[in-house]
Amino acid sequence: MKEERKQTSQSERKLSEQKEPNLPKEERPPHLCPICGQMSQKSAYPFCSSRCRAIDLNRWLSGAYILPPSSQISDEEE
Repeated sequence: MKEERKQTSQSERKLSEQKEPNLPKEERPPHLCPICGQMSQKSAYPFCSSRCRAIDLNRWLSGAYILPPSSQISDEEE
């Protein structure tokens, strides 16, 4: 099972390399804020501002974002 996970992670890594290869900064696609869609700022990455960062944190703390239990994840892999 560990070998399957290694293979999956390696294939996922290859896929991500194909999507966004190591390009010079001028040629990289812009990173957009996941909250409002504006350009992300280096000081608040991956968000555009501390306001959007706080909104995201509030969503995590209020339960708007929920991760499935680990037992449910392992059942789906089989």
